[in-house]
Amino acid sequence: MYSIELTIKLSPMPLVVQRKAHGDAQRLYSEIVESIQKGNQRLLELTCEKVEDKRITVLVSEIIAVQIYEKTSSSTSKPPGFSFQD
Repeated sequence: MYSIELTIKLSPMPLVVQRKAHGDAQRLYSEIVESIQKGNQRLLELTCEKVEDKRITVLVSEIIAVQIYEKTSSSTSKPPGFSFQD
């Protein structure tokens, strides 16, 4: 499972949606980055493949960061959030 995490201005909690396939997660990540760069799309609606009815609509101008990471069952997976350590 791959998680796409958005950090929103003035919000302590990130918004997270998930994709089963890496290619799907990468496409969504690219779509979000493109929306931020272009700035012509006001709202971005996201769905989650893990939680079927989960829908998030976010104001594109409020997104300050986006990341993609693989969520695995092992304890060695990257924890959610941004850090200076890799």
